[in-house]
Amino acid sequence: MIIVKSGSWTEQTFRENVSDFDQIRLRQRVAVDMTNRTTKSQMIGQDVAMPVALAPVGMTGMQHADGEILAAKAAEKFGVPFTLSTMSICSIEDVAEHTTKPFWFQLYTMTDEDYVRRLVERARAAKCSALVITLDLQILGQRHKDLKNGLSAPPKLTPKVIADLATRWRWGLGMLQTKRRGFRNIVGHVKGISDPSSLMAWTAENFDPSLDWNKIAKLKELWGGKVILKGILDAEDAKMALKVGADAIIVSNHGGRQLDGALSSIRVLPEILDAVGDQIEVHIDSGIRSGQDVLKAVAMGAKGTYIGRAFIYGLGAMGEAGVTRALEVIHREMDVSMALCGKRDIADVDRDILLVPEDFGGRWQRGARSGN
Repeated sequence: MIIVKSGSWTEQTFRENVSDFDQIRLRQRVAVDMTNRTTKSQMIGQDVAMPVALAPVGMTGMQHADGEILAAKAAEKFGVPFTLSTMSICSIEDVAEHTTKPFWFQLYTMTDEDYVRRLVERARAAKCSALVITLDLQILGQRHKDLKNGLSAPPKLTPKVIADLATRWRWGLGMLQTKRRGFRNIVGHVKGISDPSSLMAWTAENFDPSLDWNKIAKLKELWGGKVILKGILDAEDAKMALKVGADAIIVSNHGGRQLDGALSSIRVLPEILDAVGDQIEVHIDSGIRSGQDVLKAVAMGAKGTYIGRAFIYGLGAMGEAGVTRALEVIHREMDVSMALCGKRDIADVDRDILLVPEDFGGRWQRGARSGN
């Protein structure tokens, strides 16, 4: 669970993703008809039971055996989108084989362009209904806890890891019974990958530091379907996403695992909405832990939200049933809170239900330019 509980560097952004949601209050209303409520909505034209998607989480299949398959099945049954990470343990084909409806695929751009092209083709063949391109991982952020604990898939069997696994026998039995323990979107699809060390080395060296808007436009053209751009944290970048023709953007700081010291997603959401909100669908992730957080984000103007850690905890504890339970809890919290704010339809929720600190966006001043 270290990957779930940690951020980069000092973890300031990781913490503020959550604490900034806490600053926003809900406005209670009474004597309002609360019958016949609905949380049904749409995300990029797809009907959803609530404006929530399961975010792409790398190594989900290490939290629980066949984790991506189980999470995708739970999402499908509940009626929300599931997003498969490039760095998943279960492959695109694994998930497609065990689900009946299209899921979304998240793409990390790599320097190996042939691999990226084949990966996109595999996602298209699996009938994925959206490509989610992550923009903020051109260079891997410094994640001290991951380095300290030697994060890898499968785990390196050091004495410390063996001792830890001995206390998690149920997890160990599950992992022994599955054939899916490595990065199956990569292994078998890249030459020279034969063991965990070569895999991790290849991955670390192949994130594409030269990714720019021209390459993003080419990826959109290659895909030919709906594209969501993940990792937008600045209004100017949101405008660029609009120019390349994205169908939606995700206001995201990678869950606080990339640039530490960046603002929280919920804090920058209003500025981005002011810049592009009526021209492109704006979603948000990072810091959403509850149904109230979802409600606050939607009230601020987001058309969709993504949960990562919230469903991973459920998956680790109870497998598919745990993901379902996490979704049920979030839905219940959102529905009840919406009602107590005097709203019956999530489509009618807006900033009128919120009490937002006057200086919530912050009076930030960009660094002055040097010169005469």
